[in-house]
Amino acid sequence: MGHTWVDIEIGDLERKHSRKVSALVDTGASLTTLPVRIANELGIKPTSHERISTGAGVISISRGEAWIKVNGKEGPFSVWISDIIDKTLLGVIVLESLGFTVDPATGTLEERPLLLY
Repeated sequence: MGHTWVDIEIGDLERKHSRKVSALVDTGASLTTLPVRIANELGIKPTSHERISTGAGVISISRGEAWIKVNGKEGPFSVWISDIIDKTLLGVIVLESLGFTVDPATGTLEERPLLLY
Protein backbone atom coordinates (compact mmCIF):
# COMPACT_ATOMS: atom_id res chain seq x y z
CA MET A 1 0.00 0.00 0.00
CA GLY A 2 1.36 3.40 -0.94
CA HIS A 3 0.43 6.97 -0.21
CA THR A 4 -2.85 8.44 -1.37
CA TRP A 5 -2.75 11.96 -2.77
CA VAL A 6 -5.89 13.86 -3.79
CA ASP A 7 -6.52 17.27 -5.30
CA ILE A 8 -8.66 19.44 -3.03
CA GLU A 9 -9.75 23.05 -2.98
CA ILE A 10 -9.27 24.97 0.24
CA GLY A 11 -10.17 28.51 1.17
CA ASP A 12 -11.31 30.94 3.82
CA LEU A 13 -14.82 30.58 5.23
CA GLU A 14 -16.09 33.55 3.20
CA ARG A 15 -14.70 31.87 0.06
CA LYS A 16 -13.01 35.08 -1.06
CA HIS A 17 -9.66 33.31 -1.40
CA SER A 18 -9.12 29.69 -2.38
CA ARG A 19 -6.68 27.48 -4.20
CA LYS A 20 -6.31 23.92 -5.35
CA VAL A 21 -3.67 21.87 -3.58
CA SER A 22 -2.48 18.30 -3.64
CA ALA A 23 -3.14 16.77 -0.21
CA LEU A 24 -1.76 13.62 1.35
CA VAL A 25 -4.60 11.57 2.83
CA ASP A 26 -3.69 10.92 6.48
CA THR A 27 -6.08 8.39 8.04
CA GLY A 28 -4.09 8.65 11.27
CA ALA A 29 -4.92 12.34 11.66
CA SER A 30 -8.19 13.76 12.91
CA LEU A 31 -8.00 17.30 11.50
CA THR A 32 -6.66 18.47 8.17
CA THR A 33 -3.30 20.23 8.45
CA LEU A 34 -2.21 23.23 6.36
CA PRO A 35 1.25 24.71 6.10
CA VAL A 36 1.26 28.19 7.62
CA ARG A 37 2.26 29.73 4.26
CA ILE A 38 -0.95 28.43 2.62
CA ALA A 39 -3.09 29.54 5.57
CA ASN A 40 -1.54 33.03 5.37
CA GLU A 41 -2.04 33.19 1.60
CA LEU A 42 -5.74 32.33 1.99
CA GLY A 43 -6.38 34.54 5.01
CA ILE A 44 -7.08 31.59 7.32
CA LYS A 45 -6.25 32.97 10.74
CA PRO A 46 -5.67 31.04 13.98
CA THR A 47 -8.70 30.97 16.27
CA SER A 48 -6.90 29.11 19.07
CA HIS A 49 -3.60 27.48 20.01
CA GLU A 50 -3.64 23.94 21.33
CA ARG A 51 -1.36 21.14 22.41
CA ILE A 52 -1.70 17.98 20.33
CA SER A 53 -0.11 14.55 20.45
CA THR A 54 1.86 13.46 17.37
CA GLY A 55 4.15 10.58 16.52
CA ALA A 56 7.02 12.91 17.43
CA GLY A 57 5.51 13.88 20.79
CA VAL A 58 3.32 16.70 22.06
CA ILE A 59 3.49 19.99 20.13
CA SER A 60 1.73 23.36 20.26
CA ILE A 61 -0.19 24.19 17.09
CA SER A 62 -2.73 26.73 15.86
CA ARG A 63 -6.30 25.87 14.89
CA GLY A 64 -8.28 27.77 12.28
CA GLU A 65 -11.40 27.39 10.14
CA ALA A 66 -11.40 26.68 6.39
CA TRP A 67 -13.76 25.77 3.56
CA ILE A 68 -12.68 22.45 1.99
CA LYS A 69 -13.91 20.85 -1.23
CA VAL A 70 -13.09 17.23 -2.12
CA ASN A 71 -14.41 15.54 -5.28
CA GLY A 72 -17.38 17.90 -5.56
CA LYS A 73 -18.39 17.73 -1.89
CA GLU A 74 -17.62 20.63 0.42
CA GLY A 75 -18.07 22.28 3.77
CA PRO A 76 -16.50 24.25 6.63
CA PHE A 77 -13.95 22.46 8.83
CA SER A 78 -11.49 23.10 11.62
CA VAL A 79 -7.89 22.78 10.45
CA TRP A 80 -4.47 22.73 12.08
CA ILE A 81 -2.11 25.45 10.88
CA SER A 82 1.46 24.19 11.05
CA ASP A 83 4.81 25.92 10.82
CA ILE A 84 6.49 22.48 10.92
CA ILE A 85 4.66 20.43 8.28
CA ASP A 86 5.27 21.60 4.70
CA LYS A 87 2.42 19.73 2.97
CA THR A 88 -1.35 19.61 3.27
CA LEU A 89 -2.58 16.54 5.16
CA LEU A 90 -6.23 15.58 4.67
CA GLY A 91 -7.59 14.18 7.95
CA VAL A 92 -10.40 11.72 8.62
CA ILE A 93 -12.92 14.26 9.92
CA VAL A 94 -13.13 15.86 6.47
CA LEU A 95 -13.12 12.46 4.73
CA GLU A 96 -15.85 10.92 6.88
CA SER A 97 -17.96 14.11 7.03
CA LEU A 98 -18.03 14.29 3.24
CA GLY A 99 -18.69 10.56 2.83
CA PHE A 100 -15.33 9.21 1.68
CA THR A 101 -13.11 6.32 2.66
CA VAL A 102 -9.73 5.26 1.28
CA ASP A 103 -9.50 2.08 -0.76
CA PRO A 104 -6.09 0.69 0.26
CA ALA A 105 -5.91 -1.58 -2.79
CA THR A 106 -6.22 1.26 -5.31
CA GLY A 107 -5.07 4.23 -3.25
CA THR A 108 -8.17 6.20 -4.24
CA LEU A 109 -11.09 7.77 -2.41
CA GLU A 110 -14.35 5.85 -2.52
CA GLU A 111 -17.77 7.31 -1.72
CA ARG A 112 -19.68 5.65 1.09
CA PRO A 113 -22.93 6.39 2.89
CA LEU A 114 -22.64 8.85 5.75
CA LEU A 115 -22.93 7.43 9.26
CA LEU A 116 -25.95 8.58 11.28
CA TYR A 117 -24.31 7.87 14.63
